[in-house]
Amino acid sequence: MEILYLLIPIAVVLAALIVWALLWAIKTGQYDDLEGPAHRILMDDDDPKQAPADTGTDPVNKDRS
Repeated sequence: MEILYLLIPIAVVLAALIVWALLWAIKTGQYDDLEGPAHRILMDDDDPKQAPADTGTDPVNKDRS
């Protein structure tokens, strides 16, 4: 029975620390975006940028066709 005098204050302090850590994490934005970084790695842009398509306005190309 005497162990409860030790365990109850330890449990209360531990619960207070957990609540403080949760509130700190929410306040600093730790839970803002959980899926963004996971999707960003899948949407990696490996393809080089393509040059604009030829519009056919070059008079040299018109004569050759």
